[in-house]
Formats: sequence, C-alpha cells, structure tokens
Amino acid sequence: MREIRGDAKNIRTLLGGTKFAIDYYQREYRWETKHVTELLDDLCDKFMNSHETGNERSAIENYGQYFLGSIIISNKNGQKFIIDGQQRLTTLTLLLIHIYRELGDDEQKKEVANLIFSYKVGKRTFNLNVDERTDCMNALFAGESFEGDDNPESVANILGRYQDIEAYFPDELNGESLPYFADWLIENVHLVEITAYSDRDAYTIFETMNDRGLSLTPTDMLKGYLLANITDTDRRNSASGIWRDRVAALKNIGKEEDADAIKGWLRSQHAQTIRERKRGAKPRDFDLIGTEFHRWVRDHEAALDLGPSAAFGRFIEEDFAFYAHWYERIRQAAETLTEDLEAIHYNARNNFTLQYPVLLAPLVRSDDEDEILRKIRVVSSFLDILITRRIWNWKSTSYSTMQYNMFQLVILKIRGKSSVRLAEILTERLEAEEETFATNERFQLHGQNGRQIHRLLARITDFVEISSGRQSRYAEYIQRHGKNGYEVEHIWANHPDRHEDEFDHPADFSEFRNRIGGLLLLPKSFNASYGDKPYAVKRGHYFGQNLLAQSLHEKAYEHDPGFRRFMEESGLPFQAYTEFNKAEMDARQNLYQALAEQIWNPENLLREADA
Repeated sequence: MREIRGDAKNIRTLLGGTKFAIDYYQREYRWETKHVTELLDDLCDKFMNSHETGNERSAIENYGQYFLGSIIISNKNGQKFIIDGQQRLTTLTLLLIHIYRELGDDEQKKEVANLIFSYKVGKRTFNLNVDERTDCMNALFAGESFEGDDNPESVANILGRYQDIEAYFPDELNGESLPYFADWLIENVHLVEITAYSDRDAYTIFETMNDRGLSLTPTDMLKGYLLANITDTDRRNSASGIWRDRVAALKNIGKEEDADAIKGWLRSQHAQTIRERKRGAKPRDFDLIGTEFHRWVRDHEAALDLGPSAAFGRFIEEDFAFYAHWYERIRQAAETLTEDLEAIHYNARNNFTLQYPVLLAPLVRSDDEDEILRKIRVVSSFLDILITRRIWNWKSTSYSTMQYNMFQLVILKIRGKSSVRLAEILTERLEAEEETFATNERFQLHGQNGRQIHRLLARITDFVEISSGRQSRYAEYIQRHGKNGYEVEHIWANHPDRHEDEFDHPADFSEFRNRIGGLLLLPKSFNASYGDKPYAVKRGHYFGQNLLAQSLHEKAYEHDPGFRRFMEESGLPFQAYTEFNKAEMDARQNLYQALAEQIWNPENLLREADA
C-alpha cells in the first residue's frame, strides 16, 4: 500500500477550489428525508448551543466545532474520486445552495458560491462534478423548477432532498441568524479527508473502517451489557433469543430501526429531562439516549430498577419485547396506509419522526390490544391536527423546533394514561395552541411548501369524496411522480392581465392566485393541456375530475345524492361558479378552511377514545 494521507479540513478548505468526481460504479445518491433532517437538526443544535443574538460575527471563531466524520478519496493523476462520503458531500452542497439563495449579503453569497462551483473559460462546473446531475444542480442554484419523469435515481433524490432542506430548514437559523450559521458551517464544521493513490488502496481503507466483524453497534453493546448481568444460563439464552428475534424483525423495516426502536422506547418511558434550548446547556436524558443509549442505560441502573439479575431478564423479556413489538407495528403503519391507523401514515408523510416516542409514551404492558390501539389512534390524531395547524400557519414542524415541547408538554404528560384521559389531556393541549385554521386566512402556496400543499390537497380531496360515499383515492392523489402522478393546479392561470381590473400590481394577483382556495389536485396531464387556459374554458373540464374540482361546476349538484347529503349534513358552503374572480377566490378560501376544520377536528380525539 502506497502513502496514505489523513487531513482534517473545514468545509471551506475541503470544497473551496477543489473538484470531486464519482466513479460510475459508486454514483447513486440515496439519502432519504430522515438523513437530511437528522443532519439539519444536529447542525442546528450544535450551532445554537453557542450562538446568542447580538453577537459579533467574529464570535464565530469561539463557537463549538462539529465533526462530520471522514471521507475516503482516491487521487488518480491529480483528480479526486470519492470512494466514501458522497452522500454527505452532496447533501452539504445542497445545503450550501439553499443558504446561498437565502442570504442577502452579496459578498457572503459570493463566498458560499465558491464552495459550490467554479468558472473556467466561462463555463460553470460544480465542485462535486457529475455530468448527469449538472442540469438539475444548475436549476436548483438558479431557483428554477426541474421536472422529468425519467430522471436517474440520483437526480430524483437530489431534487427530493433539496425540497427537504427547504421544508425542514430550522426556523432558528433563518433571519438574523443565517449569516452567522453560514460562517459557522463553513469554518467550524470539519471532516477528515483520507487520501489514497489507487482505488485498490482506497477500498482497502474503506473495508477496514467498516468491517462489521470488528465494529459493535450501540444495540450490540446494550445487548451484551444486559445479557452479561443475567446469571441464570437458561434465562440468558431465552432473553438472547427474544432480543435476536425482535431486532431481526425491526431490521426488516430498515437498517437502523433496531436502534431507533430502542431510542423511542427509552425516551418514551424513562427519560426525565431534556437539554434546555440555550447556550451552554448540557445534554440530558432525552439527548443522551439519542447519541449513546447503551451508556445511558448502564449509568441509570438504579432508576431503571436493574439491580438483581432477574430484573435484567425482565427488562428484555417484558419491557424490550413489548415496546419493540409496538414500535414495529407503528412503523409498519407509517410505511403503509393501515385502516384505523391512517394518521400515523399522514404524520410520517410529514416527516414527523418524533411521533414514535410520543405514540409509545402512554402504552402500558398490562393494556389489552384494543386499549393500546385506542391510545395510538388518539395520540396519532392529536399529532395530525397539531402538525397540520402548524403547516397552515407557516410554522416549522422540524425535529429541532418540536422536540422540547413534545417531550415537556406531551410525553411527560401522557405516560401511562388511559385512552379517555389521553383524549382529555390532548384536547386541552390543542385548545391551548395559538395556531388554528382561523388564524391564517391567507394560507397559500409558496416556494417552500409545495409538497405540504400537495399532501393537504390530497387529504381534503379524499375527505370530500369519502364523505360523499365514494371510495378513497388518497393513495392515488398523493403520488407526485410518474405518468399517473398528480400536481397542484392553479384555478387562475398565470396571467395577471386577465384580472387587472381587480389588482393594481402583479404581486397582489400572484398572492391571491397562490391561496389554497385557488388550488386543486389534478393529473399532470391536465395541467399540460389546460393549465394556461381561462377559467371559463377549464371549468367544463374540471367536471371530469375529482369531486372537489367538480364542485366548481353546477352539474356536480344535479345527480349526486351522496354529495348533496354530505353538503346538508356538514353545512359546508360548496357552490358552483360560472366565473372565478377575487370574490369567488375569497369564498373558496373560506370553504377550504371550513373543510380543514372538519377534517382536523379536536373532537376526533374523544371519538377515537370511545371507539
């Protein structure tokens, strides 16, 4: 093996003026939403632990450092090829693009841009240089849309993860904090660049560093600690078998689900404290379980009643087995729409990973299955209402924004409670919230909430049809890609001139055009054919679409007894419109608000408790 170099570098040194290539056999970018949100939350937590409003920019030098791991590079004739680390470098590039677009200072924008791309002979090339991604990256950098049903896997994932960054970028980092965060990210986030001078040597390093036979996971270490304290051989063997089976079932869901299940269980039942959101605050139970749960259990033997040998056996046989089983059930409902547990899937669609410890919190081993399911329905419905209200009011639902209140105001309040008591507590919690659907009458589509609007419209559209006696088509409406995908349709085409008698400025027209009352969810083919046409032309075609779109046309009210019955029973102000101007837009906005109030009604919690 030739010379191997390991250099610690910050983001500025790593990406500034350096081109990285990716070999054809190592090309795909596969990070999922949860990886992006976890990275954003970790960066936010570390930054906010040092940052205080009013600090000088120079104070960044004394802020805490963040280590993002190592990357492995093969240097072939002066060209750097990424062997391990492209997921992080790609995501960092996307994050830098988002920051660039949000910054106001031209000098700082230029500094960030130099870490994203460089110019040579008048041509822009990205520092992470992959030909098939170039058009997509150019579009993201310019703030332009990039569509295509046949995008390569990496391109589709890049688009998705950039949308995640826009949707889940922590509120704490926006506004006055953003220039500080940008400086901190560039200067204080470090990686170790390990460089070999052949692919063979680089892959030898990669395999050595990732040798599963030598690397124990936190799950393995917790298992070893617990089993080592069971003195009875037969019981130890039995507990080991239970652990093995439950972990195997969890790993069938996902690679890291065993660790996530243990974190969710321990946080839901045993965490008593969480780090305060202020500078210098130390990690507490909730935080330590997230980073080193095997050590946390060992350090909290007494609090967990792990004194005698038999207690370690019960901890695996009863506690772990019970909560791992229900975590698995919940995760299955998150992945696949499940009857009576739909809210879990909706919450997962909104990337609310905090739901897992919250859903486990009220469960008690002595509960029968019916009571457990009632509890899960009550809590998941509460979270669905809370999340949707926040989205409607343009409030963040990110992990970093929500974790403190979820722990202090929800998990600690609902542990071990009956389903009826749960409904009472969580209804009171919703009543105490400032954000309702009535607090934002101007809710609209903007650059960062496109996917959230799509999901809301899918729910509203499906609700109208189910309530009118039709079959659910939610699984169809929620699809965004492919030839059968759906997209958001503006009832008003983007022609301010058609409404110049009602708006003095195109910006006022645009604001009204994007209101949720002026939106529908329709097949992509519809937009391609009719999206630019006047309302008078489109309304006839709306009648051939879903019932929410049909309701704009008078024929929808003539021969549909199910729809008429739904209108009468709900009192919702549905109305057909021969023209659709500002007054009609206001009326439609009121209709959608009323629909939202019925779909996400706090009274649902009491109904779930009584079911």
